[in-house]
Amino acid sequence: MFCIQCEQTIQTPAVKGCSFSQGMCGKTSEVSDLQDVLVHSLQGVSFWANLGRTCGVIDTEIDEWAPRAFFATLTNVNFDPARIIEFAQQSHAFKQRLEEKVRAAAIVTGFEIPELSPAAKFDLPTDSAELLALAPQAAVNRGHESQHEDVIGLRLLCLYGLKGAAAYMEHALVLGQTDEAIQGEYHEIMAFLGKDPSDLKELLDTSMQIGLMNYKVMEMLDKGETDTFGHPAPTAVNVKTKAGHCILVSGHDLHDLEKILQQTEGKGINVYTNGEMLPAHGYPELNKYPHLAGNYGSAWQNQQKEFANFPGAIVMTSNCLLNPDVGQYRDRLFTRSIVGWPGVAHVEGDDFSDVIECALSQPGFKHDEIEQMITVGFGRNALMEAAPAVIDQVKEGNIKHFFLVGGCDGDKSERSYYTDFTAQAPEDTLILTLACGKFRFNKNQFGDINGIPRLLDVGQCNDAYSAIQLALALSKEFDCGINELPLTLVLSWFEQKAIVILLTLFALGVKGIYTGPTAPAFLTENLLEIMQAEFDMRAISTPEQDLKTILAA
Repeated sequence: MFCIQCEQTIQTPAVKGCSFSQGMCGKTSEVSDLQDVLVHSLQGVSFWANLGRTCGVIDTEIDEWAPRAFFATLTNVNFDPARIIEFAQQSHAFKQRLEEKVRAAAIVTGFEIPELSPAAKFDLPTDSAELLALAPQAAVNRGHESQHEDVIGLRLLCLYGLKGAAAYMEHALVLGQTDEAIQGEYHEIMAFLGKDPSDLKELLDTSMQIGLMNYKVMEMLDKGETDTFGHPAPTAVNVKTKAGHCILVSGHDLHDLEKILQQTEGKGINVYTNGEMLPAHGYPELNKYPHLAGNYGSAWQNQQKEFANFPGAIVMTSNCLLNPDVGQYRDRLFTRSIVGWPGVAHVEGDDFSDVIECALSQPGFKHDEIEQMITVGFGRNALMEAAPAVIDQVKEGNIKHFFLVGGCDGDKSERSYYTDFTAQAPEDTLILTLACGKFRFNKNQFGDINGIPRLLDVGQCNDAYSAIQLALALSKEFDCGINELPLTLVLSWFEQKAIVILLTLFALGVKGIYTGPTAPAFLTENLLEIMQAEFDMRAISTPEQDLKTILAA
């Protein structure tokens, strides 16, 4: 195996990337190799889907399925080899179906089929052992023996960025939001990567194309969420537990949470959110359920301890999943959609009766804890409604600077930086936050500035769209560019969704972003220098030094 897509990856002077029998995430070499085979096969699917668009062949089923299968290979999503093999076999069948359609259309229209890419030629056997034998051909760093490391690094930047965008495409699709032009652009980029490109400028341009595409995807996802569940509004959420049977819902899929809430009405079951599901409490169509009891636990890296102590059923709707055997709760864990772990119950469709039955069989919490409330729900609409008051406070000199501190969380000790940074931010500054990085500080007290809370929870990682809308509104009001605002982004990365958010910000022209706690292992020193030169990307140092630098500018 070779895997280098997330922050957990091994980084030593001699080794970069997980290349042993098991990755740092717990993914086996078998699953890693099968995922590589799946990804390369999906690049072949996109070759024919992209080509088909030049001769009128569009297969909606495949367009919707392909990003979902790609999402299954994202960090901490699917550890089940049987499920990955199923995705791979389906990809091969879809590739054959598209090829037949395109070749038939070419005969009718006189369209000439171009030379096939390596991915288009990549045929899969049905035998699992033979599938694994293809792994070296499909490895994400294939060609590293002859290609410069900068080429491999940029290929991976594009691949992982596109993987993050594919995840958001699937989240949007679940809420009924699709766009044929975006699907076409996805296939165009995926097909390009399946050619194993080596031109650095072309690859860098493609990374920016991915960022701009993802901005459109985030806009589409925002529409799906707000059309379905209403605009988030500032909402107090209890982060302590109540007596009674319980279900914990983790991940990102608000659709699943709604179905669980509907099916548990009147059954004496409290439903709790976990991790990136915390922002759900701000949506009116979800918050209206009185048995949406609160938020339990913190970020994904703590789930093995927190899930072990949760006395009810647990549903993982998307990333991030950890080995449930460590905390011995696999009998209470259920996976959904693209998520999988060998031997763990998987819920198909929208029937959560098995989850409900499990919850009722568990003891639940015995006592009510003393409430502790935090506020969420500062989505796009809420931020725009608050913008005039914020602008007034800026003009009066009461708000001197804005920080967006967010991104992925993880277990490295360096991540205490984000806790310390927010604690040390001056009292005349506002802190916006999003994604699970907020759990480093979102239960701390920050007070307010003349009624405006100093900490504004914008939502999930994809809700970077909301923060961007606020920044655009501020720049319009103050008649300046977005980089001239008293705004600094301080981001933490962990996996591929964070990578594509960063590409989106770069593509929109946002500069001076602080990133950490470490640089992605797939980015070489040369590539980091390019990003610093092109986008003024900065590595975090210490909270004291970075705050001094930022506020002196």
